[in-house]
Amino acid sequence: MNLEKSKKRIAKKVKMGFQGYPEISISYLGSTTDIAEKVAVSFVAEEGDAPMEEHFHSKSDAREDQVIQSAIIKMIERSDAKTIKQAEGVEVVK
Repeated sequence: MNLEKSKKRIAKKVKMGFQGYPEISISYLGSTTDIAEKVAVSFVAEEGDAPMEEHFHSKSDAREDQVIQSAIIKMIERSDAKTIKQAEGVEVVK
């Protein structure tokens, strides 16, 4: 799947807001706010469950990495997630 199509599909799901569980949360992390070197994807099956996390690393900006964005789409599809949340911008981690 191409990068722009993946990003649009994720954005569309995010705009729908809370639709119930299962829920996936996507956070972009980096050493600066300019480049996301890491992506954290959290999955919560039911309310009150502990989240399961998957991390992806990229040498370039993960938001522009076709493989990572396609993997996120596959996770959403396979888990049949009803709610998708995405943090704004890049969270700085050291």
